[in-house]
Amino acid sequence: MAAADITAELAEIVNEVAGVDVADVTAEKSFIDDLDVDSLSMVEIVVAAEEKFGVRIPDEEVKNLTTVGDAVAFIEGSGLIHLSPVDSATA
Repeated sequence: MAAADITAELAEIVNEVAGVDVADVTAEKSFIDDLDVDSLSMVEIVVAAEEKFGVRIPDEEVKNLTTVGDAVAFIEGSGLIHLSPVDSATA
């Protein structure tokens, strides 16, 4: 999965969890400073991303994911990305 695809999927998650416009979720944006994501919402975003991308984001790693780009790079680098069952059924 390409970084642009991960970013788009992550933008959908951020929109659902925190109500941030999908167009505002770009690689350089900080979750806290730019997108106003609070700590509880960040936990929800991490859980949703783990489920969506089939990755495990350890608690100690979450604090390092300050920007959308950081999260995309982590997900991309995990090597465990797969389509969700719903996506693969329609692909």
